[in-house]
Amino acid sequence: EVGVQAPLGVFDPFDFLEGVPREGFDNLRYIELKHGRVSMLAVTGYLVTAAGIRFPGAENIPDGFKAWGALASTDDGKNVLLQMMAFFAVAEIANRDIPGTGNEHVGDFRNGYLDFGWDKLSDDTKLRKRAVELNNGRAAMMGILGLITHEGLGVSILPG
Repeated sequence: EVGVQAPLGVFDPFDFLEGVPREGFDNLRYIELKHGRVSMLAVTGYLVTAAGIRFPGAENIPDGFKAWGALASTDDGKNVLLQMMAFFAVAEIANRDIPGTGNEHVGDFRNGYLDFGWDKLSDDTKLRKRAVELNNGRAAMMGILGLITHEGLGVSILPG
């Protein structure tokens, strides 16, 4: 099973998976993948804005948690929030599993349209790439949690 990795194997200290049918496990894996993908984007966005890079119209917006209040207080900031909400809506609609389109596994959103060479890979390579994505997502979930926690404590872990 993808995600069962050394040294922990199946890490389920609270027995959430005890008696869970395959559909339930697949749903949990889908949620884990989605949270991991969003966390990878969140860490990237946090680090990019901490480096001073901004979208046009948001040059004066601070980074971190302070950004939400600043965005809501100006017309340009409200436009940025609307753009973010529109992007989230489109991403949620476009990146979903459409049954009957030949998706190979949970979290495979190609839906018969996108390939980028995936079908040419060996089964071992596909499993390795899926495990890498899952582990990167797990690391990103811990990463964004650490960034948020340190910001909330007032102790930045970022240089500068």
